[in-house]
Amino acid sequence: MTNVSEEGEIFECEICGNVVEVKEVGGGELVCCGESMLLKGE
Repeated sequence: MTNVSEEGEIFECEICGNVVEVKEVGGGELVCCGESMLLKGE
């Protein structure tokens, strides 16, 4: 599980390929297709 921690982070779904860039940090975890999204670059 990777929580959103800073503006500009990019997350990707391993299942469908959706990519999300964080514009405003609210905390929590990003989920897509029922699975946690992965922080790109890790």
